[in-house]
Amino acid sequence: MGQNLTSRVLYFTAPFQVTVREECLPRPAPGQVVVQTIVSAISPGTELLIYRGQAPTDMPADETITALSGALAFPLKYGYAAVGRVIAVGSAAEREWQGRQVFAFQPHASHWLSAPAALLPIPDPLLPEEAVFLPNMETAVNFLMDGHPLIGERVVVFGQGIVGLLTTALLGRFPLSRLITLDRYPLRRERSRELGAHASLEAGEDDVLARLGASLQEEHAATGADLTYELSGNPAALDQAIAVTGFDGRIVIGSWYGQKRADLNLGGPFHRSRIRLISSQVSTIAPEWGGRWSKGRRLHVAWQMLQQVRPARFITHRFPVEQASQAYALLDQHPEEAIQVLFTYGA
Repeated sequence: MGQNLTSRVLYFTAPFQVTVREECLPRPAPGQVVVQTIVSAISPGTELLIYRGQAPTDMPADETITALSGALAFPLKYGYAAVGRVIAVGSAAEREWQGRQVFAFQPHASHWLSAPAALLPIPDPLLPEEAVFLPNMETAVNFLMDGHPLIGERVVVFGQGIVGLLTTALLGRFPLSRLITLDRYPLRRERSRELGAHASLEAGEDDVLARLGASLQEEHAATGADLTYELSGNPAALDQAIAVTGFDGRIVIGSWYGQKRADLNLGGPFHRSRIRLISSQVSTIAPEWGGRWSKGRRLHVAWQMLQQVRPARFITHRFPVEQASQAYALLDQHPEEAIQVLFTYGA
């Protein structure tokens, strides 16, 4: 590199406000490389909580990702799904990195410095717009590991945003008796059925729980769902999940509610039903898997699932990063129109 680069960096600056700042990028240290971003993906669940000012500001963004080690307080750089190309290497870095396409858990920015150990080379069959789904696919893999779906079970998934759809895509490969999903938006319900859901119901209908209960009835089986996933981000959906889950059923809570509270009816059938509420979050592996699984193994499975599912079909919008305000306003005000939104960066 003959001169310092300027990076365009996205900041959350206040509720409902984002800005893109130009920052001088230092020359790489001997062991570092410089990555130029091709695309980065918005994580609508977590990033909308930050955008709306609903994330707890007294906790770290992510203690397991170096680039997100700060608190969730404004002004804040955030994002964890970036795909780019290595355009320069430090004097002590391996020259094989030059020109490679890589994934990183990195905030939205046009260029960044990285140690090679923090980069994941993209497998040859995958395009950048497929590889950028890696964090959400790893999350979906983690949900299945925590939920333990079994042959012949009846499974319900609340929420068909991108993580919900990827979870449905994986569940659709199991020999389940019933796979039923719920979402408020027709576009997502249509994609859900394409992925293998036997039915996808409108979450906001007054009789949705009655319809769901009828769909779960099956000869020679106990009433209610065996396994339920709450992935909608709506705390009210957790109470609905409890209502439709049967005796000794499992509920995997993948939503992060931020500062929103969940008002649950635990005084009815729940108390006698031995329902298990399971918190699932991708930054760790459940202790029960610790003997044979590592994050590396789970990540390898996520790469494989990306090659099978090919999730680029879920991209509904692409915005230059300079138009970030429009992207977040779309997700906030017109979620029915969007599934996955990407930032592009040009030259």
